[in-house]
Amino acid sequence: MKVGIPGSGDVAKSLAGGFLKHDHEVMLGTRDGAKLADWAKQNARGRVGSFAEAAKFGELVVVAVKGTVALEALRAATAANLAGKAVIDATNPIAEAPPVNGVLKYFTNLDESSMERLQREFPQARFVKAFNSVGAAGMVDPKFKGGPPTMFICGNDDAAKKTVTRILDQFGWETADMGKAEAARTIEPLCMLWCIPGFLRQDWVHAFKMLR
Repeated sequence: MKVGIPGSGDVAKSLAGGFLKHDHEVMLGTRDGAKLADWAKQNARGRVGSFAEAAKFGELVVVAVKGTVALEALRAATAANLAGKAVIDATNPIAEAPPVNGVLKYFTNLDESSMERLQREFPQARFVKAFNSVGAAGMVDPKFKGGPPTMFICGNDDAAKKTVTRILDQFGWETADMGKAEAARTIEPLCMLWCIPGFLRQDWVHAFKMLR
């Protein structure tokens, strides 16, 4: 599969490495190619382009930028390049403010998620929330004593969620489908919970698990 990833930070590079490892084609999108010069040298099979070029390249698109610029990045990617495609939203609506006793501040509330805003802006794209509830280092082939961790996903398009579930299977995750886009209101705050042990105890190696 061809995967376009608007983003040039740790999450984008981690996911890009995972897709390459599992034999997908990847293009990272950025406003500043110099940010990815080292990554390009280390990943000869990877490509680098603009946000629009990455979105056009991908059969699957992964939004992996700061939540504060996600809308702006997708506008640069253009609605035409996103239309009809499964779009993984790996972002979180983290506000530009320090955490309070380990708890991040969000610019959304529990009545509206960031992904719902993106879906409303780009109605022809098929958004799926995923990869937002774990750190970049644990996104691909996670290894925990308790077995495969659980990735919570949601979105309005069942076919897009099946595509994302196949990717999560490849990357070593169990998938828990939480339903339609409104469920992102509960999935996005998982990042807040995930970060608390890190901020308070420097424990960044953990993930969530749903037991049945």
